[in-house]
Amino acid sequence: MRRTRVHEEPKLASDVPISKGFSTANKLTIWQKSLLFNGRGYTVYDNSTGELIFRVDNYASDWRVEMFLMDSTGNVLFTIKRSRKKLSFLERWEVFRGEVKDQGKPFIKATKAFGVASCKVSSAAGDEYEMRWSAQEGWSRIYQMPVGTLLVAEVNRKLGKATPGFLLGKDVYSLSVYPGMDQSTAMALVMINDAMR
Repeated sequence: MRRTRVHEEPKLASDVPISKGFSTANKLTIWQKSLLFNGRGYTVYDNSTGELIFRVDNYASDWRVEMFLMDSTGNVLFTIKRSRKKLSFLERWEVFRGEVKDQGKPFIKATKAFGVASCKVSSAAGDEYEMRWSAQEGWSRIYQMPVGTLLVAEVNRKLGKATPGFLLGKDVYSLSVYPGMDQSTAMALVMINDAMR
């Protein structure tokens, strides 16, 4: 795997409040590779145990239309679908619990305006989030709204431990999920974020 030298650590959102006042986070490694041959997806591991936590294996011809977030055994946790509306400058995604054949009421809705590096997220439970990202710097952040801008999860390019200052590759990321934020919800939002960029 090709390693890239960087001269400084990726910028973390240390200047914003952390969810529920905690500074510790559950760290996951996202590898943008499917476990299936020639598939497009993700493999997500827990940093502390090395266990497989989530997987995404896309069977559709266009992964930007429908995706499935699964647990380590292949059970579908969320179905993530792009909602297309004619003559709209907004990009919309909807998240449904489980494997959804017929669209019912979505658990999460995400909306992005054309040309903007952020999107608004609302859940059926009444929670609101904002996702912001920088494709150039390789980070994404999820904030809980409207309580100020409370950081609940963030994604950065992953650095190697054996050789500090080296990035592991363009397809390896570190996901930090802070207390108060559900890991599977955070991962679903990361998938939407990736599809929107």
